[in-house]
Amino acid sequence: AKVPDFVMWAESMGCVGILVESPEEVGPAIEKANSITDRSVVIEFRTDASELVFPMVPAGASNDELILHPTQQDRAEALK
Repeated sequence: AKVPDFVMWAESMGCVGILVESPEEVGPAIEKANSITDRSVVIEFRTDASELVFPMVPAGASNDELILHPTQQDRAEALK
């Protein structure tokens, strides 16, 4: 399936769109987003499908069904 162009979508809605395709781009993208105060910012993080990125929402699941990294489970239980 083709991935939507979220940067273009954000910009069409009057937001700022930022695309991140490598780990080196993460810090600068977040700094840029934090410096923008007059409109919303959408950051699209593209990762390899085999990467385990946490927290993760499984396809078709709700945000209540987040999958957390094992080191985050205790903290999540404490917040309930």
